[in-house]
Amino acid sequence: MFQFYTKFLLFLGITIFLSITTSVVSGQSDFDLVEIKLIDNLDDKRGFCIDIKGYKSRAKIERGLQAHTCYSYQGEIAIDQGLDANKLKKKELFFPNFDVCIHPSSYNNPLILTLIKCKNSQEFIFDKDNTIRLKNNSNLCLTVAKEESRKGGGGSPVHLMRNLSMQICNNKHSVYQNWVIRYFKKGKIFKEKLSKF
Repeated sequence: MFQFYTKFLLFLGITIFLSITTSVVSGQSDFDLVEIKLIDNLDDKRGFCIDIKGYKSRAKIERGLQAHTCYSYQGEIAIDQGLDANKLKKKELFFPNFDVCIHPSSYNNPLILTLIKCKNSQEFIFDKDNTIRLKNNSNLCLTVAKEESRKGGGGSPVHLMRNLSMQICNNKHSVYQNWVIRYFKKGKIFKEKLSKF
């Protein structure tokens, strides 16, 4: 009888251990990806998203960022446009599939953004006017270049790209500076205001 209880307790202990381990592993691998999209579609009806230069899993973090046709029209958020939703709530712009965050390279204007190992610090604020501002210089907003879009190498119609930098915030340039968060839920895409996120 004692041997039966010992085996039962051992079985129970292993079962509990495995269920805890499985839930921790699955919690770590579920990133809850979101994309940050310019509200105005400009010259691409699919819209422009913050994007790591290069193609999806082959994106090159050393090349930096751009505004690129949002890939979500293909039914999912691309890994080179996908930001971690939980980190985003802390105003950290973290690309989990590349293990890098968006950080300012300096506090001058125009400000170039770099992709580096995360510092676990808040660099940005999401303003109620739908702008992404630099925490240490709230006069600077994440801005898509006004120049005509460049054509990419793929997509049908072909994907478009524009430069991305921090520029002086200006209501007259809101079409280049106002952003929204998008995510998939049960196969449908949803939008959420930055300030509510």
